[in-house]
Amino acid sequence: MESDASTSPRRRSTSCYSDSGDSSCSEPFSECGSDDLSFTPAAAAGIHRLLLSCAAEASEDAISSLVAKLECPSPSLDSLRRAAMELRLLAKHNPDNRVRIAAAGGVRPLVKLLSHADSLLQEHGVTALLNLSICDENKAIIVEAGAIRPLVLALKSAASPAARENAACALLRLSQLDGASAAAIGRAGAVPLLVSLLETGGARGKKDAATALYALCSGARENRQRAVEAGTVRPLLDLMADPESGMVDKAAYVLHSLVSSGEGRSAAVEEGGIPVLVEMVEVGTSRQKEIATLSLLQICEDNAVYRTMVAREGAIPPLVALSQSSSARPKLKSKAESLIEMLRQPRSPSLRARPAAVVATE
Repeated sequence: MESDASTSPRRRSTSCYSDSGDSSCSEPFSECGSDDLSFTPAAAAGIHRLLLSCAAEASEDAISSLVAKLECPSPSLDSLRRAAMELRLLAKHNPDNRVRIAAAGGVRPLVKLLSHADSLLQEHGVTALLNLSICDENKAIIVEAGAIRPLVLALKSAASPAARENAACALLRLSQLDGASAAAIGRAGAVPLLVSLLETGGARGKKDAATALYALCSGARENRQRAVEAGTVRPLLDLMADPESGMVDKAAYVLHSLVSSGEGRSAAVEEGGIPVLVEMVEVGTSRQKEIATLSLLQICEDNAVYRTMVAREGAIPPLVALSQSSSARPKLKSKAESLIEMLRQPRSPSLRARPAAVVATE
């Protein structure tokens, strides 16, 4: 839609976007949320010694004993909870323990816990797998044990918010194994669930959902289409337009992965993404200016209608300022200059006559 400074839907801000304090242009994704185990005060007093012991290396015999308790034909619920919690803590605190638990055959019985009716057991199982997945060598073992679908189910319906968030984080780590794993996670139905978590989750849940979506969409092309179809673009733009969300950078990078496809570009334009991106070029941090410029380049490439919309939104002046900035990286200046040249290309009479609201990919 054609607009000027007086009618633009963009929010003018005197302060720049920032959700990390880091203005570098590296990707804004740190590791996803960690195992944040908490207890009531009464329970915490009784478990203090266990926490201390789990911070140290455990013997192979001790770990094998815990795994055997999970595989016991008729265990008590308390025994299962205790064994699962100890394995969770052992994997949380010590890298060597992660290797030992996998070597002792602990992955498959932990996967089985994901479908257990007891919500606490389910949370212990999800989070133990999350902690084990920190070790790169364990990722393939977890995937081969059939963990993807149970983790997606936990993401969808686990009673505990912590279990749902940790399932998202575990799926993120497994998606980093290879493109096949990322595609399998998408086919198992994770993408719409992550979009829901992005929209309705708490602060940590939103960050984990964005990070997982970025990994899935970067790892498998088919997941980008799933993300667009699941309506990811609208909540991403809402987060990008809200500096108070603490999610500007993460959302912008996920959007950039989506606009590499025609469907993603169309959705970004239809949902009002051009004003948001132009404002980010104007007032964002260095990293945000770069990712917004790259996204606008993708949107404008091979589409004169989109170029018209971006130019009418007032993109050229901030891009010129960016291309002349002494603090901008040479690569960013070059991208800004390329986009300026693209926006200044003459339009054919037929294009001039077409409504600016037309957004169909040419």
